[in-house]
Amino acid sequence: MSQDSSGHFDLKKLSAVGILVSLGIVFGDIGTSPLYVMKAIINAGKSGGIISEEYIEGALSCIIWTLTLQTTIKYVIIALKADNKGEGGILSLYSLVKRFKKKWLYIVAIIGAATLVADSIITPSMTVISAIEGLELVTHKPPVVPITLVILIVIFVVQQFGTSFIGKFFGPVMVLWFLVLGGFGLVQLIEHPMVLKAFNPYYGLKLIYNSPSAIVILGAVFLCTTGAEALYSDLGHCGIKNIQASWIFVKAMLILNYLGQGAWLLSNYHEVFAGKNPFFGIMPEWFIIPGVVLATAAAIIASQAVITGAFTMFSEAMSLNFWPNQEIEYPSGIKGQMYIPKINWGLLLLCFIVVIYFKESGKMEAAYGLSITVTMLMTTILLIFWFLKTRTNKIWIALFALIYIVIEGGFFSANIIKFFDGGWMSVLLAGFIGICMYAWYNGRIIKTTFIKFVKLEKYISTIKDMKLDETIPKYATNLAFISRAKRDDEVESKIIYSIIRAQPKRADHYFILNIVNQEDPYSFKYNVEEILPGTIYKISFLLGFKRDRRINDYFQQVLAEMMEEGTIPSRSSHPSLRTHNIPPDLKFVIIDNVYINDFLLTIRDKIILNIYNFVKKLGSNDFTAYGVASHNVVVESAPLLDQKIKTEKIERVEGKHFD
Repeated sequence: MSQDSSGHFDLKKLSAVGILVSLGIVFGDIGTSPLYVMKAIINAGKSGGIISEEYIEGALSCIIWTLTLQTTIKYVIIALKADNKGEGGILSLYSLVKRFKKKWLYIVAIIGAATLVADSIITPSMTVISAIEGLELVTHKPPVVPITLVILIVIFVVQQFGTSFIGKFFGPVMVLWFLVLGGFGLVQLIEHPMVLKAFNPYYGLKLIYNSPSAIVILGAVFLCTTGAEALYSDLGHCGIKNIQASWIFVKAMLILNYLGQGAWLLSNYHEVFAGKNPFFGIMPEWFIIPGVVLATAAAIIASQAVITGAFTMFSEAMSLNFWPNQEIEYPSGIKGQMYIPKINWGLLLLCFIVVIYFKESGKMEAAYGLSITVTMLMTTILLIFWFLKTRTNKIWIALFALIYIVIEGGFFSANIIKFFDGGWMSVLLAGFIGICMYAWYNGRIIKTTFIKFVKLEKYISTIKDMKLDETIPKYATNLAFISRAKRDDEVESKIIYSIIRAQPKRADHYFILNIVNQEDPYSFKYNVEEILPGTIYKISFLLGFKRDRRINDYFQQVLAEMMEEGTIPSRSSHPSLRTHNIPPDLKFVIIDNVYINDFLLTIRDKIILNIYNFVKKLGSNDFTAYGVASHNVVVESAPLLDQKIKTEKIERVEGKHFD
């Protein structure tokens, strides 16, 4: 069991601690599915009046093979291998295949990411309220919604302590949870061993083929695998080996519980019609209260699994220019463990809205299933391109595509018919996030087409002369600008405008800071290029998406190294301060906006940029995101230079005219 230099366990290597944390972080979502899956299946069958022994056995067969095909084969065996330096999730997968000459792939990634965010909202709402509804078995009309809201507050507050803390604390709880699932399921299975026939896929296929409400049944069955995408998203938190080893135990306990519920239903399905959840039905009465408490704890863990996945997804979205920069914290001190305050509280607010609107878990099922079905379909499309990139045999690629597009297409059809029963909520939530991502991505492209880049070397002589011109007041000793220019020899014209024209800024040293996003999630390097000896330096920070964008801290380190090397002075240039060993002053100039005249934009561009400006308000401003203290930052706006605008020429007249 290895530890890193900071004393933390390396959760990426197979170990007892890694497996325990995996149970606490990764499997909460899929591990709480037994709370509502069988109840949803019986309700689906009840509408068609087809509850029978064959129906129950067929439904169990569908669950077993859905868990096998979807979760085990697609995600645990295949998708976890499609990792980006140990990181998983749909955007991590997109970063591996985005170099294909298929410009529309970014839309696939955005749709998948947006629906995953919707799942991150609906999962906590549904799992917690499902657990609390168990109180209805022991008390009349318990305050389900208020209790759910209080628990949701606790869930989101605890996120700031980091997933390592959460995983170690809840890991043992999840072990107990899965043992209880398997134990009570086994008791019922011993009494009714005939349900073991469900392992034969024939019974599942027979049910789907013969049932008049097969499409509705599939929608309910799909709920058993909804946590698979969160499992993939949380790959970076625990590592592939720990997740795969843990899944063997988790799947065995889940199937035992589903079989146990099925066995109980053979003689008690009428009780489900009266509102009794078969999950609690297989428990003895004395265990109902402990069962509700344990289910609530598991629901908290399920919520945490998708929330940490959402943090990972948004951090990846920032590096892919799908989302504005936001402040990210790393409370655990471990690579891969992160917390994004604005996202955390935004998710909590939306969870409140969902719970208060639906009030019951049963009404959330449609919204729950639809969002994650779309994410899985998008993941399948990206996996096909990943197979092509890895030069997998095309016969296997075609087989994979055929199987999973058919399976997930069927599940999508089963969930989309429940659009007006609650599925619209998923579409609304995912649509809002997706439109924001689309507008941010394309808004950046639109603005880039209007931002003029110039060769820095053309202005070297001007800046050199400015430095010597004492008639220009000295603006700063060290002056830093943040640039997004992709070419090494270029800089935005707005930076030159700020230095030379907006307010001539004389300084001893000019620093052009550039962030270069790297595919390696943990890349943490920089290089320095001297443009004008002793005056202009370009510093490129090569950062992975798992690295904080606290450019101020990194830049201070670079300055300290340059001072140690003697490249720049370590003391102030002012004689009175230099004698007291006062370090030189530093000022950042952030150019916030470039004005673009409406005449230059199409209607589509105007709409996208309006949404872009709205999304920008959801993010952090540049100096907050980059960790720059506001006391030494100047924020400016700059015009778009050399705009070619066709306007009517105004006529000049002589004399005074006051008519």
